[in-house]
Parts: sequence; C-alpha cells; structure tokens
Amino acid sequence: MTVTRFAPSPTGYIHVGNLRTALMNYLIARKTGGTFILRLDDTDQERSKQEYIDGIKQDLDWLGLHWDRIEQQSLRLDRYGEVAGHLREMGDLYEVFETPTELDLKRKKLLNMGKPPVYDRAGLGLSAEEKDKFRSERDGYWRFKLDQQRTEWTDGILGDVSIDTASVSDPVLIRADGQVLYTFASSVDDIDMGITHIVRGSDHVTNTATQVQIMRAMGGTPPAFAHHSLLTGPQGEGLSKRLGTLSLRDLRAQGVAKEALLSLMARLGSSQPVELMMSLDEIAGGFDLSQFGAAPTKFDAEDLWPLTRARNQALPFAAVKDRVAALGVPDDMAERFWRVASQNITTLADLEHWWHLARDGAEPLVAEEDAEFVREAMALLPEPPYSDATWGEWTARVKEATGRKGRGLFMPLRLALTGEQSGPEMADLMPLLQKVRAKG
Repeated sequence: MTVTRFAPSPTGYIHVGNLRTALMNYLIARKTGGTFILRLDDTDQERSKQEYIDGIKQDLDWLGLHWDRIEQQSLRLDRYGEVAGHLREMGDLYEVFETPTELDLKRKKLLNMGKPPVYDRAGLGLSAEEKDKFRSERDGYWRFKLDQQRTEWTDGILGDVSIDTASVSDPVLIRADGQVLYTFASSVDDIDMGITHIVRGSDHVTNTATQVQIMRAMGGTPPAFAHHSLLTGPQGEGLSKRLGTLSLRDLRAQGVAKEALLSLMARLGSSQPVELMMSLDEIAGGFDLSQFGAAPTKFDAEDLWPLTRARNQALPFAAVKDRVAALGVPDDMAERFWRVASQNITTLADLEHWWHLARDGAEPLVAEEDAEFVREAMALLPEPPYSDATWGEWTARVKEATGRKGRGLFMPLRLALTGEQSGPEMADLMPLLQKVRAKG
C-alpha cells in the first residue's frame, strides 16, 4: 500500500512553498487509496510551538488535506536513541568534538588548498583517552559515517540521480545537547512508518543520498523519492524573504479561495495548464508527477485572484446563503441579490460592497458636463421600490425628454446611481436598490 507523509516543522505557519509538498504527497496517497501521514518534526523544542501545530492542522483542514494519522517526533526520542545505539555498535555513528570555530578553520584551510571543504573524519582517529579528555572539557556530538561511494536512485521528477558522497561531509545526526536532527529522525521515521513515496523540494537532493545510506544501515529499504522544483517570485527572485506574507492563513484572510490555491499548486511547474478545479477528487484525477520539471518555478500570488473569482462566481446560492443572510439581506431578496452581485465579485467579502450600495445608495459620480442631464433624469425616476421593468421604462422616458441615447444616455445614469463605471446589468440591479442618493 502507498504511504506518504508531510513532515512540517512547527516553527512557523504553512506557506505556499511547503503547501506544494503537502499537496503532492496527499494526492499520491489519494490516487492510490493509500495512507497520508501528518508528521510533526518537533524535535527542536525551543522553536517548536503549540500555536504552530494548531495552525498547521487548521490550514490543512481548511484545504481538505485530511491526514489518516498524525505522528510527533518529540514522542519518539526513545526510538531514535535505540537506533543510534545500533549504529554506534555497527561503527556507523561516531563521536566528534570540534567546535564551530575549529571546523571553520578546517574549511578555510581546505578551500585555500583548492580542496572541497569536507570533514576530515578526525573523530574516527581519537583514542579512548583522547575522547575522555575532550569529554571533560566539552560535550561531544555524533556524525554518521558515509560510505563515500556514489548513491543512486531514479527520481520521480529529476530522473536518474547520482550523488558522490565522497564530496559530502559526514552529517551530524545528534547534537552535543542531545537533540536529534532532521536527517536522522526523518530517516528512522520513514523506515518505521513504512513510507513508500516521498515528494519534497529539490534542496533536499543531497539529504536524500545521506538518508538513503542511513536507512540501509538500519536494514531498511528506502522509499521512492521525487524532488520538485523550488518556487521563485514572478521575476525569478527568491521567495525566502516573502514567505512570511505568503502563509496560507494570510492568503485565506485576504479572501483567496482554497480551490484556487489547490488548483494552482497542483499544476504549477508542470506541463499541464492551470485550470480551476472544484474538488480534490478532480485535482487528484488529473495529477501526474511525471509532468513536473526540475527548473525553478515562478509563483505570482496575483494568479490566485482570477481563479478565486471564477470559483466564487460559480458557487450556487445554497453555498453562500448564510453569508448573504449575515449581511442583512432580507430573505425575499437574498437569492436575487446573489445572482446579481456574484458576477461582480472576486472575493466573497466583496458582497458587502454591493449590499451597502443596494441598501444605502452610492455616492453619485457625475461629470460637470452631465450635471444638468442627470438632474433632469432623476426628476423622472420614481421612488423605490423598483421592478424588473423600471430601468427600461425610465431610460426610455429620459431618452424622449433629453434626446440622449446610447452610451451618452446610459453611462451617466449608471455613474449617478452606482458611482461605478461597471457592475451588474442595471436592469437587474434596479429592483435591489432601496435608496438613490442622486435623487437628493
């Protein structure tokens, strides 16, 4: 059975970058009837916060990306200790003592010699006495001994990948304070939880080579990996500094529709066109990992608005009935109001503007050259309530009285009644108008 996971660190809220990872892993499980695990990478207890855990759950729930089970790495520390002990016994995990300053000096020396800045494995040559002496001065930490051969796999997006781990430093898996780091905890979890497929960003490619070796040292079989492209801004700039403004909760607060977000993220960076899809079943049906490319992918938040507009304008009245009622729209007007206003909104919050216009009237917008014409026209407009026929009957009388026709007749009247150059058909809007400020 297919088992995928989304493993966010609860040190912040979900943003568009990691949503893409979550969605791809969810869709793979959804298409195959598999299991989707939400796994919280919360081993960093100083930075992990409950508010972020709650926020991650809320965001996924809003999107409909419901997990089959939830795991928390902070509850699995004993298991990591058990595996670490096994790796020590096998000689795959060794203790080191260099300080950051000492490591920096080693890196600079290697670079000055024209060599790659790879850790020299000095820790492997320490005697028991030397280790005891270091321990009396500082806490040791633990590195995984890479086999320094090529690690290869067929990537679901990148194709055949080969990483020479001789050019990679042995990774630190356990810090001096005992904190288990991502590379190790994730590898243990992926084997223990039977993860079969992992989709993540291309910045993890080198991590994958390391984790494959850790998994094999555990006696496990690595899952299938796929690494999607990283997002950039619309001009190709890095998104890292803007991700705080691109959190899902911020986009939701701005009125972005979840269907718009999911539809864009399910196709962005692929050869398939972006199109609005109204359900996760529809999105899953068209999802094909092989259609995605490796090149950096441009993301523009402005692309969410046409999709949001299309989604909102397609909603049936039943889906917004409560929201319309909350505006104060009378029951006998509600469905008509939605039918008229819905085709002139982007977000659902825009409904408030049209209801205020209908209930309270709009500030007239009258050009100086049209002032006398508008006064004469308003004198011919009866008091509300208006009917379906009011607009046609009124403009016919105004045309006869003033001789105006076409745009010269209709646009000044629209501007006087709504203060807007565009909007609903006036014949449809008139029966909703309860007040006209232009009548004085």
